[in-house]
Amino acid sequence: MKNPPAKPSQLITKEFARILNSNYNSKKASLTAKSNQEEKEDANAIWYSLEELENYIHYIKTEGTKDGYTIDGIRFYFGEYPEDEKHGEKAGLTTLFLVPTGKKVQKNTTAKVQAFALVDIETSSDVESLSPMNYGNIGRPPSLIY
Repeated sequence: MKNPPAKPSQLITKEFARILNSNYNSKKASLTAKSNQEEKEDANAIWYSLEELENYIHYIKTEGTKDGYTIDGIRFYFGEYPEDEKHGEKAGLTTLFLVPTGKKVQKNTTAKVQAFALVDIETSSDVESLSPMNYGNIGRPPSLIY
């Protein structure tokens, strides 16, 4: 292979990505009353360098092809870090993680004439065989205004 991609350092497991997204959906999606605890200022923006994004794109295209997918995009999911010491100052705060999307390559031996009559109606979906990417830089404090 000419230029194999380096495995991005921000990869997380699919299971952890689901935890992040579930936490966000259950806690941040609806407004809740403030608790008596001291509130930490949450992230309202996440930043990735171009180098990190280009490396991830190169990685998912290459690994996706190996897994039999045509990678066509990246879906961004909101998540929330679990409230435990393992995540330090990020515990309970918002994050954003990236998941590659694509279509499984269909190996079809149908004649070319018949192929013109076929319409590809398969939609792009999350490619679960590839690791999501996390750990961008958060915009706090102070909050960023767009």
